[in-house]
Amino acid sequence: MKLNHGTIAVMGNAPKMETDSAVYKTLLESTKAIPWRIDWAAMSFTYIGPQIEGLLGWHQDSWKGVNDWAERMHPDDRARAVNFCVAQSQAGIDHEVDYRALTKDGAYVWIRDVVHVVRNGEGQVESLVGFMFNISERKKTEEQLLALQRELHELSFKDGPTGAANRRMFDTTYEAEWTSARRTRHPLSVILFDLDCFKQYNDTYGHIKGDECLKRIARLLGSAATRPRDLLARYGGEEFVVVLPETNESGALHVAERCRDAILTEQLAHATSTAANVVTVSIGVATIVPGADDDATKFVELVDQRLYQAKKAGRNRIVGG
Repeated sequence: MKLNHGTIAVMGNAPKMETDSAVYKTLLESTKAIPWRIDWAAMSFTYIGPQIEGLLGWHQDSWKGVNDWAERMHPDDRARAVNFCVAQSQAGIDHEVDYRALTKDGAYVWIRDVVHVVRNGEGQVESLVGFMFNISERKKTEEQLLALQRELHELSFKDGPTGAANRRMFDTTYEAEWTSARRTRHPLSVILFDLDCFKQYNDTYGHIKGDECLKRIARLLGSAATRPRDLLARYGGEEFVVVLPETNESGALHVAERCRDAILTEQLAHATSTAANVVTVSIGVATIVPGADDDATKFVELVDQRLYQAKKAGRNRIVGG
């Protein structure tokens, strides 16, 4: 009777175990996370949740081996994601990886795979189990935040009224270019521009027109900073500065003359200027191949002195070396 009782007891547990298994499966397959299991030795899926079809369009039965997983991945993500997962799995380390998964209709969805490595009694990798999560909305939010951060970063280095780089950007760039020029022994040129009689311009036409004038001048001077490393910045008030890496004296003077001509050609009326009846600029130019004993601040002071000489000599002119 004890045997029969025991047999009945065991048989009585079987339906409960089957019921529990069914409950677990129902719970897994009712979540948005997609459960899966991979046999490590065979490199094949032994299970993947049916939710995969709703997310990516690929039928549950089409996920045979790990190649199906790898091939349904964005080409730009594939090597990184696959190599990382293989290395972590071989080391027996649980891990997470993000990648873009290909949908059946040719689009891509951002996926996060959370992976648990299962070992056998001898410590060898037996299988991988995990969940796929759709993180497309999270990625979209992250990208928007990154774009906002980049925009804020750019704004922190931009002069609002003119759209040119601001003094902070000049200081940062100039320091970097000075260091580079000293290391490479290449020439570095700096041009300072000052709008002639600009106080009188504001007094005559008003500050709104003054701001418009500064914006137009910035646009014209921007034509000088055409190479990727060239920089135009508002230096302060009605002053602008152009930094020209790897530019010798003759090249810098040519750029300065081109800028002066462009502003004259614009023919912006300035009835109260003592230099001309249009907006003009005074310009100081200097070039240096900085050595160990040279000082970056003193070099800018030299350019400023030449700008002052141009103004003292009657404005609307260039003073170089």
